[in-house]
Amino acid sequence: MREGRILAASHDGAYVIRLVGDVRLTLCTTIDDYFARMFDDPEFASVWVDLCDAEGIDSTTLGLLAKLALRVKASFGFKPAIYSCDSGINRLLKSMGFQSLFDIHEEVCSDPEDISEIPVVSGSEDSVREKVIEAHRILMDISDDNRVRFQDLMSALEQG
Repeated sequence: MREGRILAASHDGAYVIRLVGDVRLTLCTTIDDYFARMFDDPEFASVWVDLCDAEGIDSTTLGLLAKLALRVKASFGFKPAIYSCDSGINRLLKSMGFQSLFDIHEEVCSDPEDISEIPVVSGSEDSVREKVIEAHRILMDISDDNRVRFQDLMSALEQG
């Protein structure tokens, strides 16, 4: 698998976030920081997530995407779109309950002209651990299945 990367583009408050390769918790600070900057944009109007070039997505990344969707819904009143072309990733999204958070499109989205890679932001071990815990709490709140799925991991993380 290719190493994970995060690409993004924006135009007049419309944002596209593309996950490429194998996206893991090592990118959680990068993702979270970008989301914060995006929401600080007074022109923010929409966001969609493109997973068509993703080869793998870990649970921390899924939790951060859920956080994004919940914030968009609470602050702006709509569900963001998520595009995914991989049947395995589509099953994963549905098994996590993402159909309640996103408008899921199992097709390729248009390619923005000005998309570029977001520079990786390193976080301290403690800050990454807190982001991992937050992401999994969010996933656990989506469904009872997720609560069961992640309870052992959360116990271990909270004790660690």
